[in-house]
Amino acid sequence: MLQLRTRGTDGGAELLKGVPGQRTATATPAPAPAPAPDAAPGRVQGPARRRTGLLGRAGRLLPTPTGTPFTFGYALVLLATSLFAEYGDPGTVAGLLHASSTDVAHLSRTPLLVLVASALWVAGGLLSPYAIGFVFVLTALERRIGAWRTAAVFLVGHVVATLATEIPVALSVLAGHLPDTSLHRLDYGISFGLMASVGALAGLLTPVARGLVLAWVSVMLLQDLVAFEDPLTNWGHPLALAVGAGCGPLLRRAGRRI
Repeated sequence: MLQLRTRGTDGGAELLKGVPGQRTATATPAPAPAPAPDAAPGRVQGPARRRTGLLGRAGRLLPTPTGTPFTFGYALVLLATSLFAEYGDPGTVAGLLHASSTDVAHLSRTPLLVLVASALWVAGGLLSPYAIGFVFVLTALERRIGAWRTAAVFLVGHVVATLATEIPVALSVLAGHLPDTSLHRLDYGISFGLMASVGALAGLLTPVARGLVLAWVSVMLLQDLVAFEDPLTNWGHPLALAVGAGCGPLLRRAGRRI
């Protein structure tokens, strides 16, 4: 005889006993969908996250004490000397600039002193293209190759271009082609080191970007040469640019190791 028994569960399931082919089953309720997790604490989402990313990328264009110590420290020095040149006593400023000049007379007596001192001033002040270019170019270069290599590129460009423009002056004075006053021409600023840094940075870019940067800078330097306002300095700029670009192979290997 068939026996039918009901299990005493809530709404119980029927147990069919003795009926071939039947299996006892207990209904398992489907799990309720888990609620969507809240945003993790401190995580920025949506438009706010995009704005934070943009600010972070923009911040990398500027020097920082930890990320680009050479550029940051050097920029502070240039800020101080530029403010002094703008608001200091004119006589004192003029005396310091002449004492810092890398003219032939100073190079023959105190070469190391004036080579360093001349790079502590910005010709044209804080709003000059050289000051603005210094901040962005050296920051980008230092983030790629480090502080010491960036300082070396800047120094080599500054020294090589300075000597290459002042030695011909000395020889021309000795030959009688220039007056003795040319030995005391005022020459200072960061432009030679900056041009070398531009050339070095271009060497680390992709071929297309490198060509665009070098072409754009070369056009500007060519305009200066055509203007013929300061031939010696204007010839020093493309020379410094070539010095920096020539460091490209070494710097590319160094950049891959950082």
